[in-house]
Amino acid sequence: MKFWPVPNSYSKKIPTLPSSGSFWENRKDRYHCGIDIYAPEGSDVISIDEGKVIDVGIFTSPDLVAYWNITKYVTIKIRDNLFLKYAELSDVIVKVNQLLRPGQLIGHVGTVLNFKKINEKSPKYIQKIKSENNPSMLHLETYNIKPNNTTEYLGGNWHNNRKPKNLLKPINYLKKIDD
Repeated sequence: MKFWPVPNSYSKKIPTLPSSGSFWENRKDRYHCGIDIYAPEGSDVISIDEGKVIDVGIFTSPDLVAYWNITKYVTIKIRDNLFLKYAELSDVIVKVNQLLRPGQLIGHVGTVLNFKKINEKSPKYIQKIKSENNPSMLHLETYNIKPNNTTEYLGGNWHNNRKPKNLLKPINYLKKIDD
């Protein structure tokens, strides 16, 4: 059974183009490699499916982009070659090599954007997020990695207009729940 990853999100509809936060949205400086699920800061983020935690780390930081806050990510291997990255978390309560069951708490929604540092020189999509008052979200990505293969995409940003072959649409792994 699959679960909606942020039970307390503002909407349970998966963002699609041309909406902000949709998969493969052209943000002019890069392509969006996942979907954004907007929710109040601190909202629970739960595992969609069973899997094993393979990586935990820092996803955004003001050391990289001035208007970012520090957020974290968790990468979970859910099947042989399929991975989910839950990012822009305020905290992570799971550990590498931990086995997860569907619906298990993995962390909490973080506030990725520091609105005080966003100005007219910031990218248009960032200004739009600020105008919509959506600083906190879960960023969710799906991709596959095949053993003994060179892999193009390992999570994060993509600065090329040709989508990596192993980057997948998260919609395929979410149970759609309408408002």
